[in-house]
Amino acid sequence: MKKFLIGLLFFACSATYADAQSKLVTLDSYFNNEHQKNAEGQMVSFHYKWEETDNNGFSVLRTIFKSEGAQLETLYEKPTAASLKNTSIYIIVDPDTKKESPDPKFITFSDAGVIAQWVKAGGKLLLFANDSANVELTHFNELAGRFGIHFNNEMINHVADDRHFEDGAIPIKNHPVFKTSAKIFMKDACSVSIKKPAAAMLRSKDAVIIAEAKYGKGTVVAVGDPWLYNEYMNGRLPAGYENDKAANDLVKYLLQK
Repeated sequence: MKKFLIGLLFFACSATYADAQSKLVTLDSYFNNEHQKNAEGQMVSFHYKWEETDNNGFSVLRTIFKSEGAQLETLYEKPTAASLKNTSIYIIVDPDTKKESPDPKFITFSDAGVIAQWVKAGGKLLLFANDSANVELTHFNELAGRFGIHFNNEMINHVADDRHFEDGAIPIKNHPVFKTSAKIFMKDACSVSIKKPAAAMLRSKDAVIIAEAKYGKGTVVAVGDPWLYNEYMNGRLPAGYENDKAANDLVKYLLQK
């Protein structure tokens, strides 16, 4: 009986560890690595980071992932097979242009190959682009193109000011992924072109704004905007917009085994 209980405890601990590993979410800070001075005058990486609580950050999205049992980390180096080995979801947001960084790290053919192999083995890749004036699309599309996805050099859902939120509104009804959100807000995004194996996940009017591709054992979701950063989350939008619910829906979808 004692050996049985010890074995049962070992199995439970192993299962818990395996589950934690299967929910490791890694945020890139190599291709997106802008810097600014902090209060102490030190240059620090900023913009779309887990720990940022201002409008630029992903702290609300971090809370949603953690509420679903995910472990979070940030990758400050070039992705490799070893560095992605235990990652379930890898997120790349808004890769730097030359105007945003004195030494931007562009996604190379080799980088795209490493990431594609990781997806093929079962990884889930979340790509957030931006309008073409604020994201490096040429090399980003080197990666996205592996999955039949192309971020277009155009802007859709332009919102001139905060009095025209409806210009960025996307209604949702009976959606297989966004099950609880009826209307979201996404402004100044780029549209997405698709070919097999990619398919449209969500459209804004006639344009694809979120695409999905099944690739090997893995999945790629590509969004035309960083979208789920703090500025448009956590009740900061007018009543009726449900980006928070959409974020919950997407996180649950990506964390499904």
